[in-house]
Amino acid sequence: MATQIKVLLKNDVPSLGTGGEVVRVRPGFARNFLLPRGLAVPATAGNLARVEDLKRQVAGLAKQELEQASAAAAQIAGVSVSIARAIGEEGKMYGSVTTKDIEDAFTAAGVKLDRKKIALAEPLKTLGAFEVPIKLHANVTATLKVTVTKK
Repeated sequence: MATQIKVLLKNDVPSLGTGGEVVRVRPGFARNFLLPRGLAVPATAGNLARVEDLKRQVAGLAKQELEQASAAAAQIAGVSVSIARAIGEEGKMYGSVTTKDIEDAFTAAGVKLDRKKIALAEPLKTLGAFEVPIKLHANVTATLKVTVTKK
């Protein structure tokens, strides 16, 4: 069984820890994932002396990301889009509206989104107005206003 090593996280890593924290991980995970991506550094004496400085940097970065997410949420709140889809004789919609369609519609409206952050449980398959959540940050969730209309 492989032993664990200590690393100092430079950034927040989901399900592992926050920036500036010393965590124990398997050597392969550190060597193949954390270190090459710049998410962590080895927990040497010199690096451990920089912990407080690193925590300040991470806090400043987190504050900046939160401000950007809040600004994006305010921009999204003022925009609603309409997506037209072909409808069959019995009122059934051909196809569905996916996160890609929503991203394209908002981009055309002048709002840049990342479709991976859109929390659409399943594609929209009916006509009507929908409120789709988008997770912009760990603490900021906005609502996209999407209306699916008949073409």
